[in-house]
Amino acid sequence: MLQERSRLGYLGRSREDFAPLANEPSAHVARKHLQGEGTTLSGIRYPQAVRHRISLNGEAAMAKEPKKLDALFHDTLKDIYFAEKKILSTLPKMAKAAQSEELKAAFEKHRGETEGQIERLEQVFAIIGEKPRGKTCAAIVVISDEGAEIMEEYKGSPALDAGLLAAAQAVEHYEISRYGTLRAWAEELGLNEAVELLQETLEEEEATDEALTEIAKAAINQRAEAA
Repeated sequence: MLQERSRLGYLGRSREDFAPLANEPSAHVARKHLQGEGTTLSGIRYPQAVRHRISLNGEAAMAKEPKKLDALFHDTLKDIYFAEKKILSTLPKMAKAAQSEELKAAFEKHRGETEGQIERLEQVFAIIGEKPRGKTCAAIVVISDEGAEIMEEYKGSPALDAGLLAAAQAVEHYEISRYGTLRAWAEELGLNEAVELLQETLEEEEATDEALTEIAKAAINQRAEAA
């Protein structure tokens, strides 16, 4: 009965009469009078500010759902996709700059492997129902910039190839870390096809890193030291 009188007490009032409700710390009062009446009382519509206030309180009451592992997997996939595209554009420059024929051949070989790795990533995107799209990878941008500086500052120097090897292996170590993480997450998410694709690329990256280490041990570092 008290609630009914409270509702009836608002009958005949103007739009301005309801304005103070917009400043209430919550929409409890307005919601009480809206209950069973929709957004009007006897044909009078509640002011927009009141309805907006009620909406905001309702949204605040709902806890924001935290991002889950599948979202993190997707974000990291975009990161490495950007990185591989960046690497693909950089490898021809490194191959051209290298003085050792063996190092040139290693860079050219890895360029072909990188094209295949990009294709695998696109398959993983398809598995999770997303379009292939990159997300700027700051780490690869920095490493690439360092490689560009080495090519410029050590051009014609016996130490150039040693610097190129160091930059290339920094890239490989980053990729190994990323692919290892993605493979583990894919396994956790039950993405078995993605696990196989990521594992294949991980093994390629590890093999490339080992090959670059052997080149460095065999000739490049020794040549730079002798000079």
